[in-house]
Amino acid sequence: MVVGVADFRTSLAGDQPATGLTPVLTGLWWLAKGDWDRAHKIIQDETGRDAAWAHAHLHRVEGDLGNAGYWYRQAGQPVATDALDIEFERIVSALMGS
Repeated sequence: MVVGVADFRTSLAGDQPATGLTPVLTGLWWLAKGDWDRAHKIIQDETGRDAAWAHAHLHRVEGDLGNAGYWYRQAGQPVATDALDIEFERIVSALMGS
């Protein structure tokens, strides 16, 4: 079971996400594994600000900044301008309550 960001990072060595992750964190896990499509399929079906924030990040990774901007607004988050990996860590940390 993943209980913190370090555990989340360690779980990336496996072939499947750890048990107990929320759907949004599962989607981010797949993104970290390089499977953008799978991540998007999971996250786009979720609702709420956390899902919208992750969705914004996905579209930023994709390079679709207009779509990302929409999702940042839905999440109530400022549009990120820092490195993608920094934003990824920030989102995972926030979603895990770290």
